[in-house]
Amino acid sequence: MQYTYYPGCSLESTSKAYDESLKKVFELLHLELHELPDWNCCGATMYMSVDETLACSISARNLAIAEQLGKDVVAPCSSCYTILSKTHRLMRDNAEVRKRVDDAIKPAGLSYNFSLRIRHPLDVLVNDIGVEIIRLQARRDLNRLRIANYYGCQIVRPERGFDDRENPTTMDNLFEALGAVNVYFPMKVRCCGGMLMTTYPEIALKLVKELLECAEENDAECIVTTCPLCQINLEAYQGKVNATFGTRFELPILFFTQLLGFALGAHPMELGFQRQLVSFNNFLEALSQ
Repeated sequence: MQYTYYPGCSLESTSKAYDESLKKVFELLHLELHELPDWNCCGATMYMSVDETLACSISARNLAIAEQLGKDVVAPCSSCYTILSKTHRLMRDNAEVRKRVDDAIKPAGLSYNFSLRIRHPLDVLVNDIGVEIIRLQARRDLNRLRIANYYGCQIVRPERGFDDRENPTTMDNLFEALGAVNVYFPMKVRCCGGMLMTTYPEIALKLVKELLECAEENDAECIVTTCPLCQINLEAYQGKVNATFGTRFELPILFFTQLLGFALGAHPMELGFQRQLVSFNNFLEALSQ
């Protein structure tokens, strides 16, 4: 199976481990990723709140180029996945938006005709390959590693997509099949604070603290996430959370593709584990025995 890969800005920089581990997982499962040529920023969430036409036009340019390739688009970043999907729906369902965006991208010789499917890699892995096939391909047992599966607030919203909006289970089912223990984690779709960390840090730090607290109270040994922004907020700001609230969090925050790639037999260096700010090495050593 072949897919058009839209990495987005985060996977080219702060979330390089996500890019590395995703590519390795797809390689091990014999899935082909072809990077979208000349892609641009999806517009992220801020554009949508400032100028809808501009935001949709930026996003639609990517969709129009991808449509020419004729394959599903895989967008691992939660914001990219959400914005590309939102642009697709707005243009399809709103004639006025469609007209404005068509006029904006037409001078570049582009048009978008809604023939694409925008996919999150979790959806591809669970629904195109299947949990049972992945389990049979595994080379390492996760040996009852206790994980909190954190989906974040974007990939299952606003519309019902490949998983339930309030209680998604695709990642839980995947890691349970690979030998992990999914701890009780009722905050699995709560917001991490997102970009509030740069505008209202006191609010964002409180949200991060609550997520870490919930995971720790339920004896999670790590949090596994699908979102670059969630990952960096939960990992990089643990020190500031500790200083602000007098806590002692030191919880590894992994991309789901890192843990999946390890179960499939990849070397930790191929999956970006050396990039972790909170080390997972002790667990890797234990799981490798």
